[in-house]
Parts: sequence; structure tokens; C-alpha cells
Amino acid sequence: MPRPRRGLPAAGPVSPATVWTGEPAVLCAWCRTPFGDGCVRRRGRVECAACGSATTDPVPDAESLDAAYGSWYWPDSGRRFSLVGDALLRRSRASMARRIDEAAPAGRILDVGAGEGTLIDALAARGRSAEGLERSSTHPRIRDLEISEVEGEFAAVIFWHSLEHLAEPRRAVRDAAALLAPGGLLVIAVPDYGSLQARAFGDAWLHLDLPRHLAHLDSASLTSGLESDGLGVAAVSRTRGGQEVIGWLDGLVGLLPGRLDLYQSLRRRSARRIEIGPGRRAASVVAGVILFPLALGCAAVEFASGRTGTVYVEARND
Repeated sequence: MPRPRRGLPAAGPVSPATVWTGEPAVLCAWCRTPFGDGCVRRRGRVECAACGSATTDPVPDAESLDAAYGSWYWPDSGRRFSLVGDALLRRSRASMARRIDEAAPAGRILDVGAGEGTLIDALAARGRSAEGLERSSTHPRIRDLEISEVEGEFAAVIFWHSLEHLAEPRRAVRDAAALLAPGGLLVIAVPDYGSLQARAFGDAWLHLDLPRHLAHLDSASLTSGLESDGLGVAAVSRTRGGQEVIGWLDGLVGLLPGRLDLYQSLRRRSARRIEIGPGRRAASVVAGVILFPLALGCAAVEFASGRTGTVYVEARND
């Protein structure tokens, strides 16, 4: 007999955009352990007693996911952020491309969850043959395929803040490992569910991003899972994953009265999940400017503690 469907609001004000339906989560998205009495159930997710990761609960159905992404997540213009946001994004992807180019052997590179293609464009600018996977993309080097459908051999496979969007991320990692050439590089960057900012902001943590993020990994569950699958973890970085400061800044602004939302205010109007009036947007941005030094200080504490908002891992197919 099928389990009843249920709906749940995501973190933040309840609206049609933050409610989803689906089946209750019964298995950990990462280690596939059945949830039992030892698991911890929180708003919109359940924490696995076996590996320490969390799984979005209920698991959103296809219709709910389509609604959660909508047309705002990747606008047709390819431009998401106001002011200098898009330029900073391109710069960070260029830096990431340089790192991957230096660390990976010669050969093709696959970006899983390539978005608008900024990273593969940066790799191509360095003379690399790069292609990506993404839904409904018009980019000439991006295909709408599951990683299990990809054939061939790659010098590197990248999950740049995309692994957490997958219903079965561990299977995707195994599929990626099977595509790696000898000495090939697997690159993963994800929000760290065990970070100080995740604990500080709880349900309102920016990088929780329910229901789009289906799996919520911490560095220990990520690295132990890779090693269990026969991959050698070559590097773990607390600085290359990016997004640490914005996680603190958005969370701090969100604590202020007035339903301020810095992250959505920094996005262009066509790329916002919710409508934000000019006054509320201006107040959010001004609050962000004022709180920026505090957010930097919080991020510095995170770096010192080794529990940063994101984690970056490089692994090789030994």
C-alpha cells in the first residue's frame, strides 16, 4: 500500500513557492540506510544516525521540483545577480578552472550540473575540452542527460554545488568514478551540513535551500563515502568551496525585523524566487553592507574551527 503524500513548507515565510509534496523519506539519500529510531527529524529533513548526513523530507515529487526551480532559478538571460555579482561569479569560475586544469591529467572534463556553462566556458578558455550536463540548456556544449547515460572517458568529473541537488548522490558519484581515466580527478563542492553557520541558522540557513537540495552532507560523511567507494581523497579545502561569507551574511540579515532577504535582493528581478519591493530590497542590501564586517569575522572563526559553510574535495580513482 503506498504511503500517503504530504506537504511541508520550506524554511522562511510560507508561500506557494515554499510548499512541496512527495513521499516520506525512508532511506538516507547518501548511505541508503533505512531511517529508524536513531534518526533525528527536523523541519523539512531527517538526519541519518549511520552517516550523519540529512535527507530532504518528504522527498519532493517531480511536479514539486519543477515548481521549486521554475523559470527564475536559471533565467533565459543567463544573468542572475545585480551589481557586480555576475562578474564576480565569472571570476570565481575562472579561478576554479585554473585549479582543475592544473590538477587534472590531459583529457576531456565533464561538469555535472553545469548551470549556464560558466565553468566549462572558463575551462575552454584555458584550452580544455569541456562539456556539461544540465536540464533544458541551450548551451552548445551542455547536454540534457543523466550521468548514468554518459559514455566515454574523462580526465575530470566535477560536481560544483550540484551533488546536493541529486536524489541519489552516491550513485552519481559511482557513475562519475566509472567515467574517470586512470589518475582522473573527481571534484566535489557542497554545503557543509556540519558547519557552524548551519548550526547557527538552522531551518533558515541559506544553503539548506529546501526542497531543491535533496541531500545535506557534511565533510565527514562525504569523504568517508568516497573512500568506501574506493576513491582516494587527495585534497580537502575549506576555502575553495566558496559561499561561506554569503551564508553568514544572508543569515545575519534574516535575523533582523522586516522579513529582509539579502540573497534574493542581490538577484536580478527575473531571477528572484519571491517578489521583493524596492524598500525591502534596499533595506536588505543596506543591512548587508552594515553587517559585512561581522559576517567576515564569523567566516574567519569558521575557517579557524575547520567547520566552514562549504567543503571542497578532490578524489582520484585509485
